[in-house]
Amino acid sequence: MNKIAEKYSGDIEKIIAKYPPEQKRSAVMSLLYIAQREDGYVTKHDINEIAEILEMTPTEVVALVGFYTLYHDKQDGKYRIQVCNDLPCALRGADEFLENLCENLGIQVGDTTEDGLVSVEGVMCLAACDKAPMFQVQTGDGLKYHEEMTVENTMELIESWKKEEKK
Repeated sequence: MNKIAEKYSGDIEKIIAKYPPEQKRSAVMSLLYIAQREDGYVTKHDINEIAEILEMTPTEVVALVGFYTLYHDKQDGKYRIQVCNDLPCALRGADEFLENLCENLGIQVGDTTEDGLVSVEGVMCLAACDKAPMFQVQTGDGLKYHEEMTVENTMELIESWKKEEKK
């Protein structure tokens, strides 16, 4: 069953129409976004389907999922906290922030909390080195940036998500 092609055929046609026929593979990132927006990750089936639609190999598609931090090949928490910990941010305390945040959540970097609500990972360059420690939160609703964060105010943010989930 072609989940993406059936469910989002109109969206896919509009996206592919933006490119010359011989360059339709340029739509790959947009199709990955479509595939991921419902469940928060791209399945192997989705990868194969996108490859077929765009006349690419699955290896070419999965390489993009592995390279870009906004695409995921496994289900994680509803809120995916991506802490920038490249060198400039690390010099402003990002590594310590990341370690202490995970310790407070009782997880390791790259893991998800037991309740399945929050995943935390380190990523490279979110373009706010002067505002570190900072992170982006990725959900099905998009991205939100949080700058000059402390573990304490991040834990308050997470508590607000938990309260929201209980409603």
